[in-house]
Amino acid sequence: MAQGGQATRGAYASQSEMTELILPNDANTLGNLLGGRLMHLIDLVAAMAAYRHARTHVVTASMDHIDFIAPVHVGDLLILKSRVNRGYRTSMEVGVKVWAENAIEGTHRHVASAYLTFVAVNAAGVPVPIPQLLTEDEEGERRFQDAGRRREQRQAELARRRAAGKLSTQP
Repeated sequence: MAQGGQATRGAYASQSEMTELILPNDANTLGNLLGGRLMHLIDLVAAMAAYRHARTHVVTASMDHIDFIAPVHVGDLLILKSRVNRGYRTSMEVGVKVWAENAIEGTHRHVASAYLTFVAVNAAGVPVPIPQLLTEDEEGERRFQDAGRRREQRQAELARRRAAGKLSTQP
């Protein structure tokens, strides 16, 4: 337990992985995985990590960064891995890395990376506190620090958009 009796949870406890076989209905006319389908799968595997960390319902707040590095082809195995990088009071950043495996050739290539923010909520949809994240090694500490810098950038961009009148809470 952390100070004040708040629960803690290690970063590796949230780690999640899923594998998908890419079929023709997942692809565009070039035989490559649709970007929207990849984003959907990234959201799912990231939600799994957030759910494991929070141990309650989670909702996607943002997918503020995604890099499509290389195409994924029909017949490839898509391997998605996620882990909570940093937790805050009710929200957390989850990092996702995606690889494509050509099982026939025995090759793997990094095809995408993304960062998503999730909020833990109760059954009524009200945000609830989450456990503090324990970093367990140098990589975990680097991910923790990098997530803090990305959060500062997200908050600065949000403030800039609000000041410019480009962000409204009205329908």
